[in-house]
Amino acid sequence: MELLLWLWSQFLSCWNNLPALGIALTVFALLFDFMKRRKSWSHYPPGPASLPFIGTMLQIDFHNPHLSFNQLSKKFGNIFSLQNCWNNLVVLNGFKAVKEALIQKSEDFADRPPFPIYEHLGYGENAEGLVVAKYGHAWKEQRRFALSTLRNFGMGKKSLEQRITEETGFLCSAICSEEGHPFDPHFLINNAVSNVICSLVYGERFDYVDKKFQRLLRLLEQAMNEEAGFLPQFLIVVPWFLRIPGVPQTVFRCQKAVWDFIDELVKEHEATWNPTQKRDFIDAFLQEMKTKEHAESSFNDSNLRMVIFDLFSAGTETTSTTLRWALAYMLLHPDIQRKVHEEIDKVIGRDRSPQMEDQANMPYTNAVIHEIQRYADIVPVGMPHVTYRDTELQGFFIPKGTTVIANLSSVLKDETVWEKPHQFYPEHFLDANGQFVKREAFLPFSAGRRVCLGEQLARMELFLFFTSLLHRFTFQHPEGQARPREDGHFALTLSPHPYQIQAVPR
Repeated sequence: MELLLWLWSQFLSCWNNLPALGIALTVFALLFDFMKRRKSWSHYPPGPASLPFIGTMLQIDFHNPHLSFNQLSKKFGNIFSLQNCWNNLVVLNGFKAVKEALIQKSEDFADRPPFPIYEHLGYGENAEGLVVAKYGHAWKEQRRFALSTLRNFGMGKKSLEQRITEETGFLCSAICSEEGHPFDPHFLINNAVSNVICSLVYGERFDYVDKKFQRLLRLLEQAMNEEAGFLPQFLIVVPWFLRIPGVPQTVFRCQKAVWDFIDELVKEHEATWNPTQKRDFIDAFLQEMKTKEHAESSFNDSNLRMVIFDLFSAGTETTSTTLRWALAYMLLHPDIQRKVHEEIDKVIGRDRSPQMEDQANMPYTNAVIHEIQRYADIVPVGMPHVTYRDTELQGFFIPKGTTVIANLSSVLKDETVWEKPHQFYPEHFLDANGQFVKREAFLPFSAGRRVCLGEQLARMELFLFFTSLLHRFTFQHPEGQARPREDGHFALTLSPHPYQIQAVPR
């Protein structure tokens, strides 16, 4: 009884002092927040004022972050700082700053921030894969394995070129079946491009009317949308909320569905796996898992699924999005389409399919493809980097562990580099004699240690798909339909808004 009376007296005492307690807790929270946001380094990049708890997150439009970064760079310079809650960020703008960081000091900026979403979706701390893995032994091991294995299965070789050419045939047949009627090329192109990476990873291609595969392609697209906007970014920097039961599965519902689909593919493969025969990338990975069964190995079930996810998503989304922009620009610039047709007829003719060896003799078409990549700005901000060690950049100190965003959009449209950065202008990649020229600031695949692993594959796909489509068809804007918009929809990649097209056989 005495204990109960004492507890009751203590409760009444706290209740009577509730206002004072509230003030004390508020002061403590503000002091804690101030200490977390305080910068103790000299020569740290400048940036906008940081608000309590949320930092500078309200300064960024997370549906168009590259546009926000461009605006802030006009006020704070090409290297400025932000703060997502208590997470320090530095944003790099323009070719000069990005080149120094990603190329000249590539290891300094080679790390990645944590991506807690994968652990909370049930794939454990070992699920790092290729894209989001921390810079270290596991990432190096997985990248070396992926590159060598993809090469073994044809990447960069004639065998893969033949596979892509075969897929262009299926795509052109599907377009012919539209019989000149207006149609949206979105999922036909997605299907064709994804089939190339599927043949490498899974050993099979999927028919364009396969409902199961169509569902996967739509889920991949929706999964990318789930990572755009304020809420997903907030959950990434304040992962405590991901521990609330049901939150990850609700906010990232489509990502979970993609993982479940990949689980099905892996289980089907494991059921038919023969250790003496390597049919594809999954078989090669399963073999590595068997031969490297030790605690330090990065070859495990979680990483297998993560690497497949990386290859499927990266191998489908960026190239297919580029091709969709390509057709949109051909509608908007029929004079450029006509010049490409003329070069195709001159070099290839009408009696055979395009080949990679034709590229050297087609400077204008090559320039158009490069300008599509530059102007469309497919991956405007890329994946975030993290400083691997303390470093300096153009006189600014950037401490180890700082998240760094390379605004690739500001490189591809750098007004100090490109003659007409805000126009679709293939002459950016042609010299005075009409020959193709490389441009140092052409970085659609990023650069340095974290440069896109599939760049070689993407370049081959873009040339063969684009020239094959224009070899077979003239693309026209359907009468009565809205013209394609030149502003894109951002969801990690910048994709064109839906549009209709007519394909007239040549």
